[in-house]
Amino acid sequence: MHSLTSDYLAKLRFDTQQLATLRALGEYCGKQRLYVAQSPEVLSDLRQIAVIESTESSNRLEGVVVPASRLKSLVLKNATPKSRSEQEVAGYRDALGLIHESAEQMPFSEGAILQLHNILYRYMPQRGGHWKATNNDIVERHPDGSSRIRFRPVAAHLTPIAMTDMVGRYRIALDRHLADPLVLVPLVVLDFLCIHPFPDGNGRMARLLTLQLLYHFDYAVGRYISLERIFEESKESYYETLEASSQNWHEGAHDIAPWLNYFWGALLRAYKEFEERVGTIESRRGTKGDRVRAEILKRNLPFSISEVEEACPGVSRDMVRLVLRAMKAEGLIAPTGKGRGAKWVSLAAVAVGGTCPN
Repeated sequence: MHSLTSDYLAKLRFDTQQLATLRALGEYCGKQRLYVAQSPEVLSDLRQIAVIESTESSNRLEGVVVPASRLKSLVLKNATPKSRSEQEVAGYRDALGLIHESAEQMPFSEGAILQLHNILYRYMPQRGGHWKATNNDIVERHPDGSSRIRFRPVAAHLTPIAMTDMVGRYRIALDRHLADPLVLVPLVVLDFLCIHPFPDGNGRMARLLTLQLLYHFDYAVGRYISLERIFEESKESYYETLEASSQNWHEGAHDIAPWLNYFWGALLRAYKEFEERVGTIESRRGTKGDRVRAEILKRNLPFSISEVEEACPGVSRDMVRLVLRAMKAEGLIAPTGKGRGAKWVSLAAVAVGGTCPN
């Protein structure tokens, strides 16, 4: 479409700071692969947190709000959606889950885009997975009741052609290496939003497609850090740069720089946060065995296997038992009895307190 033509891409120029940002993102992507290969168990908690935050923030950006207690239950599939807002949350959860599981294999095609939208609306009364039938202006509404048109998207009757054109030009740009993938992905997102192909859900779809396309090039930070949360936390800049870069889009005379700078900045922030969190988790927890050992050593009162399990989420009971046996062999702990109700006690605590295990 308008940002993906060979002429438009050929005219793009990047300053020193932009090039430095692209290099930094490439380096972070390499480090991300290393973290994932070396510490997969450390990242499981981050993945669950990211899914919850992404589902909440992407919907909240569209004014869809669900109480925190219900949100977690919905995201973890422990509750059935009861209201329209909860139906929207459940749909985003499912679409996000599909991307996290299968993005690398999912093609970027009109069929895949329609499938994602259909999933987004699977719990709603209205049907998803079809292009808009009527025109839909992007309107900014103010608290005083006034409003203004931010952008006038592609007309409904031209939408199928525009989507085919966008997907086709994106593939050509990739095949011919007309621009770096980190340039092409935000351009696709902008063009998608300027087409605004669906009656509703375009913003959420744009954020889902962002994740999908980044996955294609191994920029998988969105699996561990919620990009949607970062967009929401900087939503003024998110909407302002999208609006600024969409001016004169229909004529192909738009300035993509505001949106590119924002997009790359958000991605860079996610990678920095990822590195900080992984470093914190690794220093605090180490391996699963180290986590269990540290939890046991700080206990002064008799404790059960289930108590240690609860204190170390993501660690299996077999791992807890393995560490208990090793620490017993080392003379650090002893059982206070036998059977299901048996507890364990630290021998260091016994020495200090003057009590003995049974």
